[in-house]
Amino acid sequence: MSTQAARRRPGAANPGSRPAARRRPPRRPTRAELHRRQVVRRRLGAILVMLVVTVVVCTVWFTPVLGVREVQVRGTVNLTADEVRAAAAVESGTPLVRVDVDAVAARVRELPRVAGVVVERAVPGTVRLTVDEREPVGVIMAPDGAHLVDVTGKDYATVAQPPAGLPELRVAGDAVVAAVEVLTGIPEGLRADVLSVTADSPSDVRLALSAGREARWGSSADTPRKAAVLQVLMTRKGTVFDVSSPELPTVS
Repeated sequence: MSTQAARRRPGAANPGSRPAARRRPPRRPTRAELHRRQVVRRRLGAILVMLVVTVVVCTVWFTPVLGVREVQVRGTVNLTADEVRAAAAVESGTPLVRVDVDAVAARVRELPRVAGVVVERAVPGTVRLTVDEREPVGVIMAPDGAHLVDVTGKDYATVAQPPAGLPELRVAGDAVVAAVEVLTGIPEGLRADVLSVTADSPSDVRLALSAGREARWGSSADTPRKAAVLQVLMTRKGTVFDVSSPELPTVS
């Protein structure tokens, strides 16, 4: 027997080793199993979304994270921002989405000088109030001061001295609206010529004009037509212009 080890043939098995076991290919999941996995994933996703939504809703509605931190006031002229904030009564820290904008607007409109207001929410924590103040078109003089009257006929404020350029309203209580309707219904150029408005009743409105002239208006009905007729009449000589019946105007 040769002392040199015999060469093994390529591919010859080792006498002391066992034949290798065959590996089985991985089993493919069935359609039913794939469907179940998909259903599970969808349910888990839905639960996660619900949890996130719940957390967000609770944070927004019940915590001060998105609470009111500032109340901005815009558009004021005679009112102060603090007066508007006090009327609005928006509590600091109130969740922004729980601020009742209609209720806030109603409270601000209770201020006599306020004609209207727009209430807005601005993330993360601002309530914005844009105020529209009333503007006077006439003044009623009284022992307690000058009462300012706006375009609706509302007596909304009393001041010590009347603003310059406003006509005085010398009218009965039930004739204020009619007088204001006439005053605001005439052209701007003619309105600037009005010194005062007198009315003992809603059907007896009279305008005192510059240079001692007077326009007898009657009721506030047909004001644009009466104004057009008056402008023609004022080209004639006279001091009293009656347009209460615009079909039959007179000058005297």
